[in-house]
Amino acid sequence: MGLFGNILNKIFHHDSAKAATPQSSPVPAPASAAPTPAASAPSPAPTPTAAVPQPAAAVDVAAVLSAMASMKDDHGGNYQSSIVDLLKLLDLDPSLTARKELAEELGVHAGEHGSAAQNIALHRAVMDQLAANGGIVPDSLRQ
Repeated sequence: MGLFGNILNKIFHHDSAKAATPQSSPVPAPASAAPTPAASAPSPAPTPTAAVPQPAAAVDVAAVLSAMASMKDDHGGNYQSSIVDLLKLLDLDPSLTARKELAEELGVHAGEHGSAAQNIALHRAVMDQLAANGGIVPDSLRQ
C-alpha cells in the first residue's frame, strides 16, 4: 500500500479502528464456545468487506482531522494547508523522501521536491483524492 493508501486508511477508518478494538474482545469468547462450523460461516463474509478500502458512507474529512488534531498537544499544527503537518497529524512520515514518493504516486510535478509550490500542490492533490474516494472535503482544505 502506498503512502496515499495509508492516508486514506487513517482518515476513512479512524473511528472504525477504535470501534473494532472493543468488539474484538467479546468475539473470541463466543467463537471459542461456538462449534467450528459456526466460526467458519462468518469468515467468508468479512473477507470481501475487508478487501474494499472505501467506506460504506461518506466521511467528513474536516471533522475527522479536527478530532485527531484535538488529541494532539500542538493541535495538529497547520494541517489545513501544510502537507508536512497533515502527515504528522496522521502519524505518517513527513520526510522529503516520503513526500517525493507521495508526489510520484499522485502525479504531482509542481516545483522542485520540497519546495513550497510542490508542498501546496501535494496537499491539494491529497484533498482532491480524498474527495474522489468518497470523502467530504470542504473548500477550506483545498487551498
